[in-house]
Amino acid sequence: MAEHTSLDTFRTAQLLLGDYLTPSVRLGVTGLSRAGKTVFITALVRNLVTGGRLPFFTPDAEGRIIRAYLEPQPDDSVPRFDYEAHLDELTGDPPAWPDSTRRISELRVTIEYRSGNPWKRALGLSKLHLDIVDYPGEWLIDLPLLAKSYDEFSSEALTLAADPSRAAMAKPWLDFLAGTDPGAAENEQIALFGTKLYVEYLKALRSSGAQVTLPPGRFLLPGDLDGSPLLTFFPMPLMAGTSPQRGSLGAMMARRYESYKTQVVRPFFSEHFSRLNRQIVLVDVLGSLDQGSGAVAELERAMSGVLNVFRPGANSWWSLIVGRKIDKVLFAATKADHLHAAHHDRLAAILKRIVDDALLRAETQGAGVTAIAMAAVRATREAEVKSGGETLPCLKGVPLKGERIGDVTFNGVEEAAIFPGDLPSDPADALDRARTAKPGSLSLVRFRPPKLPPRQPGVKEAALPHIRLDRALDFLIADYLT
Repeated sequence: MAEHTSLDTFRTAQLLLGDYLTPSVRLGVTGLSRAGKTVFITALVRNLVTGGRLPFFTPDAEGRIIRAYLEPQPDDSVPRFDYEAHLDELTGDPPAWPDSTRRISELRVTIEYRSGNPWKRALGLSKLHLDIVDYPGEWLIDLPLLAKSYDEFSSEALTLAADPSRAAMAKPWLDFLAGTDPGAAENEQIALFGTKLYVEYLKALRSSGAQVTLPPGRFLLPGDLDGSPLLTFFPMPLMAGTSPQRGSLGAMMARRYESYKTQVVRPFFSEHFSRLNRQIVLVDVLGSLDQGSGAVAELERAMSGVLNVFRPGANSWWSLIVGRKIDKVLFAATKADHLHAAHHDRLAAILKRIVDDALLRAETQGAGVTAIAMAAVRATREAEVKSGGETLPCLKGVPLKGERIGDVTFNGVEEAAIFPGDLPSDPADALDRARTAKPGSLSLVRFRPPKLPPRQPGVKEAALPHIRLDRALDFLIADYLT
């Protein structure tokens, strides 16, 4: 009896020690507009907890994953990512894409695995907490503001607004600025009207299909700050090297800009971003290529801005704040299922070319950075269609209701075979072509999520089909599961 009691006590102590010492990795998930981060998180969790097909996720391919399951998240003050509701939408009848998330949220997945390390096995440490932190890409673009003065922020915004690809959208705001004196007395109505015009310019830019690279990000996702003085300011041209006179409109704008940094940007950095270990940035590369030169230029600018945020070099200003916390960053070109498999590597190469160019400009050092093409949920399958004596590699799927190609408008019910066009094998050629092509050259349409077979009692739940989701997981967390 005493031996059994001692053994039970030892096992209890072993479990408690294992739980206490269980490592956790905080994975940041963000995306530039329309990149599909809600779908990515839902698919990642679904495939982990159901034991989905992940042949290129090394621990799973080696048969070392025992199980994965959801647990309460560690941060009680952060909203929970509504995995169950999003999964219901993806697997419903008919299936539907979940709405984009507009705020920060979190979810914990615990992974139990067979470790090759005898010490881990002895201590019961073959367990990992994966804390997924979902946040809008607009918040990421805000972080460089922490090192910029109001004058620098304004100068950058005005320079970009004058770019030919933006000038028409920015014209109402620029015309307003031309007739507004920064030295005039501060005036709340002028502040409100100028902010309205600036926000309309940002919204027009986003609606054009471009990646919005101009902060403040909360202007597009205001949430409960809507109408607050924290979001009632706009860039203004000031006299270089001088401070605006106290009580002036320029001083009012500069003060609110600093308040925005202090009360919005810095808390996000200190409470969330600075605690991340790994990061994935989802990018709709195909959408930018399809929109033409302006969208491609915005995408390239966005990549430079994002990589500046992750820059951990010892001599950079950002390393003084971030240090070396985030040691791996994965850029993923989403919607690979909108292309034939022969072009997946080409899509990845285009994003890698953009990222590599941005890396050179950002002088990034230290973090592992790579790029892949993927589809967290695959909505199409491949097929060959004969047309005019030629065999075309096509995609079959159900286009969403209202999607169009030429004179054809889809009803959202019937399946269609679509030739998506080709990407050049040379990524430089692909980018050059996009800079000169007319918008819509890739014949892209949005597809309905795939319909899964109905769940049968005693039968394992069907995993969500994907493209290279397992490769993304392998890069991001496989080294924690050794």
